[in-house]
Amino acid sequence: MEIEERQPVPVGPRSGEPVGERSQEDSGARSPEPSGARRSPFTRRGPIAAVAGCVVLGGVLVLLSTLDDSAASRPAPGPAARAVSAVGAGVPAALPDLTALIRDRESRVRARPRDDVSWAVLGAAYTEQARRTAAVASFPKAEKALRRSLDLRPEDNVAALEGLASLAGARGDFRAARKWGEAAAEQAPKRWTTYPALIDAYSGLGDHKAVDRTLDRLLALRSGPTVQAVAARVYRDRGRREDAAAAVSDAAAGAATASQQAALLAQAGDLAWERGDRQESLDHYRAATRTDADAYDALAGQGRALAALGRTQEALRAYRTALAERPVPRYALELGELYDSLGRGAEARAQYGLLRDLARRDGAAGVDDEPVLGLFEADHGDAQASVRQLRAEWRRQPGIAVADALGWALHRAGNDEEALGFAVRATDKEHGGGVRSALYAYHRGQIERDLGLSGPARRHLTEALRINPYFSPLLAPAAREALTALGEPPAGGPPEESAEPDESGEPEPGTEEQAAPPAAPSEAPSEASSTAPSATPGQPAAR
Repeated sequence: MEIEERQPVPVGPRSGEPVGERSQEDSGARSPEPSGARRSPFTRRGPIAAVAGCVVLGGVLVLLSTLDDSAASRPAPGPAARAVSAVGAGVPAALPDLTALIRDRESRVRARPRDDVSWAVLGAAYTEQARRTAAVASFPKAEKALRRSLDLRPEDNVAALEGLASLAGARGDFRAARKWGEAAAEQAPKRWTTYPALIDAYSGLGDHKAVDRTLDRLLALRSGPTVQAVAARVYRDRGRREDAAAAVSDAAAGAATASQQAALLAQAGDLAWERGDRQESLDHYRAATRTDADAYDALAGQGRALAALGRTQEALRAYRTALAERPVPRYALELGELYDSLGRGAEARAQYGLLRDLARRDGAAGVDDEPVLGLFEADHGDAQASVRQLRAEWRRQPGIAVADALGWALHRAGNDEEALGFAVRATDKEHGGGVRSALYAYHRGQIERDLGLSGPARRHLTEALRINPYFSPLLAPAAREALTALGEPPAGGPPEESAEPDESGEPEPGTEEQAAPPAAPSEAPSEASSTAPSATPGQPAAR
């Protein structure tokens, strides 16, 4: 498996450039919005790629305006200085360099406990370390350091406010991220480093109009790889997959460090995976781990792609290595379901037990794992408990991922009528649900099937498999089985139940008189009971 080899790439600023100065990043001009599909220059030279989650250096972006220039002028910078230079350019630092920066700032605050700038730097570095490695014990340390900075300098301390916004976003607390991010933007509206975390917060809260406004503001202030990666995430969430791929390709071409390039390659891998391109996604993920051996999300992505290619043993090794290096609940769920699909129930149950342990660990550190935990409980544990947890999550953070998870949990608990409202919201462009997600389409199709809505069910199950025929080792086969059971639509018979508009916005021919699906929920509904039995723990749920 090509998961350990690492290739050097050009990093850092060119000789004589100030820290953070690159022709793209500092032009100040708005990058033209991608207009369509193009092949990455990396793809033309050979496979590269990459992935997942936030590409911005989490909380460390907040240090951009607090760094001194002396580190950039040293002829042979050490690890801490390299991390400072990377952060100054607004890009991820290598993990060993980040560790050195943490040691350096810990030493500084011991010597100068009233140094608010060093406390902000330290808090942001702790946040990034926790996000990259899942060492969640660093999150409380980050909060303590950032609040100490704010206590020492309660006015005009934008770095601490940005740090707290990024910390909250990394924990999945989008309300707090919005609070701190808006406070930072109010104090320094032209400081571009505030906006990536604020965009993620608005997205997590389902406020898609605010996402669009904030992205426009960011693009007006800044261009370059970091901003292009943020824009790509928004394009992806709007269903603009070609624009997202083009933005990531452009960003990867201008990456300043190996760590940034690896993150962008992994993001490209995720986009390829979501559209069902197994080999291209694998090529991207492998290029990411060759570029940066600490790109653990890309390593888990390799497991996903290898499993879809039928290379099961390689997939298991990739997943196990990623989980050992970055233990997060999502990896444990994916590995457990892969074991389940292979009939290896005992090993699947071990991963599900680990998932629960990791979720408890994360909760103690203030991390919100509810969407992943809720989906797990709905399919492999206590569906009723999942509904209760996700209802509370919906009241706090009514984002698209939570709408999908709550709809599925309600379905698994036997409440299909209410479930459909949430499934519609998760897939409805009017509510921000434009993302082309095979999982969301599958969930909606199965809910519609159980409600007897054969036409919509057939359409959404077909859509799930068209988007990505390999989206889950358990659910993709279930989608095929459901379509077989539904059979072909009746020839010349009465129209099937649907008034849902097609992509052109017009109802399908002959469906105008049929009832539409339930309206999408506009706010958190009251909790309802259900009598459906929950699935047996550790066993694939009947779908």
